[in-house]
Amino acid sequence: MSTQMVTPKSGALSAGQRRWLFIASCLALAATALVFSIRAAIMDDLGASFHVDKELVGIFAGEAFLGFAAAILVGGPLCDALGMRALLSLASLLQVAGVLLTIAAPSYEILKAATFIIGLGNGLVEGVINPLIATLYPEKKTHRLNMLHAWWPGGLIVGGLLAYALAELGVGWKIKMAIILIPATVYGLMAAAQKFPATERVASGISAAAMFRETVRPMFLLLAFCMVLTATTELGPNQWMESVLRKTAHTPGILVLVYISGLMFVMRFFAGLLVRRISPVGLILACSALASVGLFALSYAYNAATAFSAATIFGIGVCYFWPTMLAITSEQFPKGGALLLSLVGAIGNIAVYRALPLMGRIYDQFGAAQAFRFLTVAPVVLVCIFLAMGAYFKTHGGYRAVTLKGETHLPEGAVGLNEPERQP
Repeated sequence: MSTQMVTPKSGALSAGQRRWLFIASCLALAATALVFSIRAAIMDDLGASFHVDKELVGIFAGEAFLGFAAAILVGGPLCDALGMRALLSLASLLQVAGVLLTIAAPSYEILKAATFIIGLGNGLVEGVINPLIATLYPEKKTHRLNMLHAWWPGGLIVGGLLAYALAELGVGWKIKMAIILIPATVYGLMAAAQKFPATERVASGISAAAMFRETVRPMFLLLAFCMVLTATTELGPNQWMESVLRKTAHTPGILVLVYISGLMFVMRFFAGLLVRRISPVGLILACSALASVGLFALSYAYNAATAFSAATIFGIGVCYFWPTMLAITSEQFPKGGALLLSLVGAIGNIAVYRALPLMGRIYDQFGAAQAFRFLTVAPVVLVCIFLAMGAYFKTHGGYRAVTLKGETHLPEGAVGLNEPERQP
C-alpha cells in the first residue's frame, strides 16, 4: 500500500503531541501494573491481617478485576462522548482514592470496596489508552500496542523489586501500597495538560449503530472467548506466583514474577519484527503452545532452578497475549472502535475475577501446585482454536487488517491523522 505525507487537518496532532500522549499512556499502564505486582507481593500479608483463608484472599483480589471490567465496559464507549482526557484524569483520581482507602481499611469488607475502586481506575486506564494508541498509530497497531503494553511488565518489575526490597527491610504492606500514589498522580497531571484526538471510529464517521453491530459478529464472539482463556492463563498464575512458589519451590515468587516481567518488557518491543514474519494469529498460536508447556512445568517446580526455567517458557508464552488480542480485535473490527476494545478487556478481567478464588479454593483443598496445573487446559484449547483460525484466514487470502474508509496509514512520525487513504 502506498502512502503520502499530508498536511494535518484542523485539530490533528503533531508527531510530538502523539509521542507525549504515548508516554503518558505508558506511565498510566505502569501505574496499573504496580498495583498488580504489589498486591501479588502482599497477598499473604493481607490474609493474615484480615484473618481470612486463601479463597477469601482470592475473592478480595478478584474485586480489582471486577472493578476493572465494570469501568472498561463503561469507559470505552464514554471515550467517544466525554473524551479521553477526562476519563484518564478520572482514572488517576480513582486509583489514588482506592489506595488511600486500602491503607486505612478497618475491615475485610472495606478492603474489598477499596480494591474495587482501584479496579475502576485501572479499567478506565485500559479503556482509554487502547483506543488512544489505535487512533494515534493506525498504521502500526500490533507493534504500538505491544510497545505500550511493554509497560505492564515494566510496572510489574518496578513494583515487584520494590516490594521485595521493602519486605527484606521489614517494611509493612501499607507503605508498599503507598508507592502507587506517585505514578498515579504524575500521569493524571500529564493527562490533564494534553490535547487528545477523537477516537478512530468517530474520526472515520462510523455510526454508533454500526459500532454496536460489530459485537454480534461470529469472529468477534470467538475472539472474546479466546480472551477469557488468554487473560486467565496470563494473569491468574501471576497473581498467585509469590504464594504458590514460596510453598512449592521454596523460592520468592515475586522475583519469579519480576523475571517473567523482564522477559515480557524486552520482547514486546520486538513485536513489530515478529508480525512482519508471522501474522498476529500465528503469534498467538505459538505463544499458546509455549504457555501450556511453561505453566504445566511451573506446577512441578520444586526449587529455584526449575521455577525459573519453567517461568522462562511461561513468560515467553504469555508475553504477547493481551496486546496482540487487542490488536487483532482492532484490526479486524475497526468499526467497533473503543467499544470492542473495551469489551475484550472487560471479558478478560471478568475471567480473571472468576479464576482467582477458584485457584484459591484449589490451593486450600488440593495443594498449591494444583492451582497452576488445572489452568493448563486453557492454553491447550487456545492452540486448537488458533490453528483453526489460521487455516480460515489462509483460505481467505491470508491475515490482513481491515481499514476504514477515510482512514490513512501514515508512516510513524508523520503529522497527519485520519486523512483519506490512498489505495494501491
